Amino acid sequence: MIFTPTRIAGAWLVDPEPLPDARGFFARTVCVAAFAEHGLDAHFVQQSVSRNTRAGILRGMHFQTGAHAEDKLVRVTTGAVYDVILDLRRASTTYLQWQAVELSADNQRAIYIPKGVAHGFQTRTALSEVFYQMTVPFAPGSSAGVRWDDPAIGIDWPDCADRMVSAKDLALPLLAGLGEH
Repeated sequence: MIFTPTRIAGAWLVDPEPLPDARGFFARTVCVAAFAEHGLDAHFVQQSVSRNTRAGILRGMHFQTGAHAEDKLVRVTTGAVYDVILDLRRASTTYLQWQAVELSADNQRAIYIPKGVAHGFQTRTALSEVFYQMTVPFAPGSSAGVRWDDPAIGIDWPDCADRMVSAKDLALPLLAGLGEH
């Protein structure tokens, strides 16, 4: 695996190194020892999948708080998404900075997202599946987020004439209303 730091402190791109043959390829996607060499926790206790049935679906910006804050590894197994991370850690050198990356079944890239960094994505293809691995189980009472379109953050989302956002995500607060997390 190839680990590349992002411009968000503690977040990494993780690219597999496929071993191709006539049948296809084989590649490691998680190795606890390899992640540990980069100071990353790969002891994932929960895995989830998000299936998205059209282009233009936007999910985010989500994170968990307190004792349920989680490190997360995200990859796309079908289709493609415009994936965004946003640093909400007040003590971080990259506080309030965001970064976007294309994750797709074709590029096989994953992104490692540390605790305190919000995550969201917009689907780019008619069908996509996003696979999440988390170091802490989901806890509904610790679930939090900020608006995907907060002008104070200024995430540059791809243009989309028919973007679909859930009522729950539309109800997330702007950064100014987030409070302590």
